[in-house]
Amino acid sequence: MKALGLKGFNALTERQRMHQLFEVCSSTIWARRVLAGAPFRDAEALYDRADRALAELPDTEIDAALDGHPRIGARPDNPSSAREQAGVSTATDSIRAELATRNAEYEDRFGYVYLVCASGKSAQELLAILTERLENDPETERRVMRNELAKINRLRLERLLTEPAE
Repeated sequence: MKALGLKGFNALTERQRMHQLFEVCSSTIWARRVLAGAPFRDAEALYDRADRALAELPDTEIDAALDGHPRIGARPDNPSSAREQAGVSTATDSIRAELATRNAEYEDRFGYVYLVCASGKSAQELLAILTERLENDPETERRVMRNELAKINRLRLERLLTEPAE
């Protein structure tokens, strides 16, 4: 099976493109706003549109986007999350337990799931980042979380275009 590529993405029906974008980010408003820019002249135009659409989302819609992300260290519920959190699969029970404890602290403090671009990071690294981010004030953390969501979306869009479908 070959990669979809930008040409292939542009050739999909609107409904198919919407489905693909919703797999990237579970905000329907984000997906619709990205889709409104299609067809895209190049991959960078798609990525830029995606970044702009995310930056303009209200907090309530960011919260909807977060619903598509399992807790770090929890059982991933989709192939993208499983792949991105692969570094956690080999974690010791004590690291997993600490991640669960810190995740709960984070959610109590900020009111949403701890989100980090986990690709290529070990469970120990993810725990260290989480522990550090618990020190952020709510405004700073909201900004950091949005930046992490943008990184995840970009990574997933790149994979959508360049890698064979799973």
